[in-house]
Amino acid sequence: MKEFVRYIPPIHELQKDARFSTLTQTYRIDTNEMSSILKNVVSTIREQLLSACWEGELPGSQPFIDELFQKIEYELKHVYQYTIKRVINATGTILHTNLGRARLSQNAMDHVIQAAQNYSNLEYKLAEGERGSRHAHVEELIKRLTGAEAAMVVNNNAAAVFLILRALAFQKEVIVSRGQLVEIGGSFRISSIMEESGAKLVEVGTTNKTHLYDFEKAISEDTAMIMKVHTSNFKVIGFTKSVETSDLVDLAKRHTSVIFYEDLGSGALYDYSQHGIGEEPVVSDVLNQGVDIVSFSGDKLLGGPQAGVIAGKKILIDQLKKHQLARVLRVDKMTLAALEGTLLDYSKGTTAIQTIPVVRDLLATKKMLQIRTNQFIDRLTQQSSGFTVTSKESTSQVGGGTMPDVELPTVVVHIKSESMSVETLAYRLRTENTPPIVARIQKEELLLDLRTVTVEEEDIIIDALVSIDRMMSKEL
Repeated sequence: MKEFVRYIPPIHELQKDARFSTLTQTYRIDTNEMSSILKNVVSTIREQLLSACWEGELPGSQPFIDELFQKIEYELKHVYQYTIKRVINATGTILHTNLGRARLSQNAMDHVIQAAQNYSNLEYKLAEGERGSRHAHVEELIKRLTGAEAAMVVNNNAAAVFLILRALAFQKEVIVSRGQLVEIGGSFRISSIMEESGAKLVEVGTTNKTHLYDFEKAISEDTAMIMKVHTSNFKVIGFTKSVETSDLVDLAKRHTSVIFYEDLGSGALYDYSQHGIGEEPVVSDVLNQGVDIVSFSGDKLLGGPQAGVIAGKKILIDQLKKHQLARVLRVDKMTLAALEGTLLDYSKGTTAIQTIPVVRDLLATKKMLQIRTNQFIDRLTQQSSGFTVTSKESTSQVGGGTMPDVELPTVVVHIKSESMSVETLAYRLRTENTPPIVARIQKEELLLDLRTVTVEEEDIIIDALVSIDRMMSKEL
């Protein structure tokens, strides 16, 4: 094959091909960048010819030129496509960490777009015409919704934990129950975060049982804080004992220099337990018991962007705001806009809360999902005969390390193909459709849970399945 290298057209001739100009305009790149990609493709082909591993058309023919430009376009698609893509989540897991957790409400999204496209008063007081604080944009909303004296936001709840420990308990003792030394996603442990913060961990009690007297005996002159960690990502059942928040509040009050901090993790502003969904503590209820300071996530049960919300007594929040790490851990304008939009939804009452996807999906009833599933199956079977499609009772998960013991009753679409395996069908849904569709595989069955699928996305899924069915028919 080496002798065919000489028949590869020179770069300046390939640049005269109409496809060179067309691709340059289509992908909106300049001529130099396009020429660089062209040279790289030609160089790769030349090396493959010299090593006798080229399997395409041979140089010196029009089919070779056609194939070369096909490779160039493939390279352009690879180089200039976004790696973060919209995905349809048909797994039924509402806070799917791998799929980006909480979806934002329309109000939050509109607010993000405004903040991103324009200048804003991020750190500017319009009335006074002087510098302001970015904390101010969401602080009043958080105070109103939680009853806290003050609040601030950092980039995630792990950062919130770190900042609180560093600023309020550096080189001091922090008492924590052994049963609450949790590990969250990515092997991040409370004990490790505490070590990095410079606080001194004092473990009390046992894995399954901790009593109030364990905390009482551990308090010393070096104690700065009692910390309670809400175990939102696992559940201990059986012979267990933990100390109530109210008891720890009273204990901390008896020692005026001791702060009581509760890490709430998922951060519910809405009481899901009134619908029989879990036992997640509501932030306002916890603060009303007299807790000094709390922290929680923005992109879990709150249904907003990734953020760590800190709320509590003003004297403590002021210390955090002035700490050097506050700037290191601060959030940007788009996160603040998304959070403000989400919190405004909460502030408008029960009806407005339904506009937040996480809340809406959590509260979706089995009856509602049964109706949607039946309609989906009817529409799909009218357009495609290549699948056996039935409805099946199942359960959805909350996800995101939240409410691990909660199973939400649901009805799923069960799809079976005689001509391909479950894994192959799932793969094709993920890779042959835009946007990709992620389904649930359970006990060798492919399931679509519409709890996490919008009505508009149902059309996309049906079109994708119909397309796969047609392609299967051609392949057979």
